[in-house]
Amino acid sequence: MPFLLMPIIGLLVGPEGWSSAIAGQSIGTIASVLVLWGWNVDGTVQIAQAATEDARAEVYARSMRTRLLLSVVVLPAAVVVAALVARPGFVDEAAAMTLAYGLLGLSPAWYGIGAGRPLLLGLYDTLPRFAATVASAPLLLATRSLWPFPLLMAASTAVALGLFQRRFAPGRPWFPRRVGQALADLAGQRHTAGINLAGQVYAQTPTPIATATLPALASGPLATTDALYRLGLFSAVALGNAFQGWTLEPGVADRRRRHLAAIAAHAALGVAGVVVLVVLGPPISPLLSADAAPATATLCLAYGLAFAFLSAATPLIRNLLIPAGRQPLVLRATVAAALLGLGVMLGSGLAGWVEGVAFGMAASELAMLLMLTPPALRVLRSIGAESGRES
Repeated sequence: MPFLLMPIIGLLVGPEGWSSAIAGQSIGTIASVLVLWGWNVDGTVQIAQAATEDARAEVYARSMRTRLLLSVVVLPAAVVVAALVARPGFVDEAAAMTLAYGLLGLSPAWYGIGAGRPLLLGLYDTLPRFAATVASAPLLLATRSLWPFPLLMAASTAVALGLFQRRFAPGRPWFPRRVGQALADLAGQRHTAGINLAGQVYAQTPTPIATATLPALASGPLATTDALYRLGLFSAVALGNAFQGWTLEPGVADRRRRHLAAIAAHAALGVAGVVVLVVLGPPISPLLSADAAPATATLCLAYGLAFAFLSAATPLIRNLLIPAGRQPLVLRATVAAALLGLGVMLGSGLAGWVEGVAFGMAASELAMLLMLTPPALRVLRSIGAESGRES
């Protein structure tokens, strides 16, 4: 949920509408991960390795063919799930939020990262969303309805896609003429897509589970804490992006030291995240939700721990295990962590324990960290041994 719109939406829709809107956003985010499949990882590498602009255009066109194929199945299913989870009276709004966020799986942001041109990410991903957010604010107040935001979000995504296509892949068809080739592309990215999906399943489901199993007065504060947590995730993503290229730069002699620096930086960020969320979360949250559903200290602690564990695991996965070809291992660990977390979340929700839902996500992130640390350290030791032989 955009920071600017949080207090407006909280004021307009109250606790029940608030939790339904956040649940719709979470379900839409899972749908976007399914639509994006493995292009945010494998596609980035293919763009970086492409020798010509024409080759990059073909990679992008292939991605659109596979993603549109997935969208036909994924987005309608996600809308149905959102309608089932939402509170009575807010079904349509939750479904619209799901569709708006699900369409973000078609974003070309990964192309800009692979091409080493972060400005493209801003122009065709961040800027359209920001424009939709700013334009939505007065319309939300004027109509006293949630509808303007998801409609403008979806429209801005469509416009950005059209402009990007004209600039970087003109004349390349979006729709798959050879379905077999599109399916082969999807199959080739199954491990990466599985890691993406399994991770998002437990990361995005606390609010939908709480909304479906708990009263609005209980699920609302969790939705607010969840929104605060996701604002903080931008820092972990930004730090990961900053270190990934540096640690994987070819032909350097101090690679192990670079990896250690990335690990230390992510650990420090995780500790800072816990402190910030626990100290500032409860007093700030009433401002964000218009006092409709303020966060509690316990919920902030649970989400802070989840952030710390996720931040610590990020360099192990992105900089060590994935480049070393350990995708199947990461996938197995992610699935195991997701099953553990979902079990705790569902059990806690059915038992009426909202804090347990939040701690379920923290348990998932901790399990991931514990399972992946030993193999990541082995990869790091092998890097150190190779550096020693080269010197």
